[in-house]
This record gives sequence, C-alpha cells and structure tokens, in this order.
Amino acid sequence: MGARRKAREHALKVLYAREVGGVPHEEALARYFEDFEPQAEGREFAETLVRGTMERLSEIDAAIQEVSAHWRISRMAAVDRNILRMATFELRFLKDAPKRVVLNEAIEIARHYGAEDSWAFINGILDKLAEDIEDG
Repeated sequence: MGARRKAREHALKVLYAREVGGVPHEEALARYFEDFEPQAEGREFAETLVRGTMERLSEIDAAIQEVSAHWRISRMAAVDRNILRMATFELRFLKDAPKRVVLNEAIEIARHYGAEDSWAFINGILDKLAEDIEDG
C-alpha cells in the first residue's frame, strides 16, 4: 500500500475520532499519532488532509449537501461523511492528484471502513462533485 493511501486512512481515522470523540482536530491528530502510529508513513499528508478539511469544513459540507439529494450530512454515517469531506477537500483544494485517483482512493477506503454499500454512495456523491473540477 502506498504512502498516500496510508495517509488517507490515517486522516479518516483522525477525522472520525474527532467527530465521535468530540475533541478538537489538533488534539485528535496528536493523540492518534502518539498512541497508534508514532512512525506513521504519510503522516505529513494525513495532517494536511485533516487540517485542510477542518479549515474549510463549512464550505465542504455545503458542497456535499448541494449534490446529495435526499441525504442531509447529519444523517450520513460518520465514516461516509468523513470520507466525503476528506475527498472533497483533496479534489477542490489540493489538486495534486488526478480526480480519478482521488475518487478511486475514496471508494477503496469506503470498501474497507464503511458499510457494505458505502462505496457506491460515496462514488455517486463524488462523481457529482468532480464533474466541474478540472484535473490540476
């Protein structure tokens, strides 16, 4: 598994812990890397994903909500919601990976960490979000 995939998985775990644990994202980052992954491959990219997602959270959530007909963000599963947030940040603001790569990575992470059909839900939302985004 590549460093970027590991970083995306680390970032998902931190975003999830932040949300369900109710702790600030910087605290969630510090705890995660101190307690679980002190020598983490891809740590810098994971930190970029977490911090960037949190800095633009309201903008990201608005973009997701706009394309997710019949699904309020608050009603989405926490894992799905955070995969969508992280991938939306990467698509819209980082642009250092082709959008197809970002979508495929999000789908594979959803297959591993989400519910049985999470990958299809995430694919549908991200396809709509990516339509108007040009590869960087």
